Amino acid sequence: MPASAVSLVSLEQMCALIGGRLQSVEVQQCLQAGLRVGDGASVHGLPLLYRDYPPTSQRAFPRRILLIGGIHGDELTAVSVVFRWMKQIETERFQPFQWRVLPSTNPDGLLRQPSTRVNANGVDLNRNFPSVDWQTDALDYWQRRTGRDVRRYPGPSALSEPETRWLVAQIEEFSPDAIVSIHAPYGVLDFDGPDEPPEQFGYLRLHQLGTYPGSLGNYAGVNRGVPVITLELPHAGIMPSERQSRKIWTDMLTWLEKRLPEQAPPQTDRLENLPWESQPWH
Repeated sequence: MPASAVSLVSLEQMCALIGGRLQSVEVQQCLQAGLRVGDGASVHGLPLLYRDYPPTSQRAFPRRILLIGGIHGDELTAVSVVFRWMKQIETERFQPFQWRVLPSTNPDGLLRQPSTRVNANGVDLNRNFPSVDWQTDALDYWQRRTGRDVRRYPGPSALSEPETRWLVAQIEEFSPDAIVSIHAPYGVLDFDGPDEPPEQFGYLRLHQLGTYPGSLGNYAGVNRGVPVITLELPHAGIMPSERQSRKIWTDMLTWLEKRLPEQAPPQTDRLENLPWESQPWH
């Protein structure tokens, strides 16, 4: 996995930190989740964890789903529900997808007291992705449209942050057919990318929030053509019930199976069709 920084903390230490911060995730649960320390780390050297799940069904070309939690560190449920769904993936008897799960992608923000939306450099990671419009619009949008809101600072440049560089590396390496990103607390279903969006997953109904310079939906959904499903849970600190989260999960899997039927991969790699000359990080 491509490197962005060196982790200074072991998996055991990281699980102790996560378990100490989240009431819904026990230390032992984290340790038993099969997570691995990625070849990258946060600003403060905390490991960026991941786990790959192969499909349990016999398919020649299983579709790939990237599941991301905790881009905003103060959205605690966005991390906790990913751990819940990791257990769900393990128990699925018929699992047609290949998953890569990144449960906590802003650990510095999560573990601060109090937790913060931004990372340790004060950057909103969900405004730091290298969307085509970042160079021309990101800082101007932040200044004029948000009034220099410190919670939405996009950074000095696209990909300035090690966490964002690592996330982009996962997208390039894993080449997902869809991305699911968990947030809170708007209580809606958002969607960016090609094709018609889903109308409802569980109690989350479609309400498209729009794209922003440097957002994951803009970068992956609009620029790269990878469907990005954003699940905005209703509360940042109160977990949905088991029943509610299971319904969201099953509705999402049903939609993904219809949206991503098995087929042989195209002869031309998706990356070859990108407008590289317009990308500010190239």
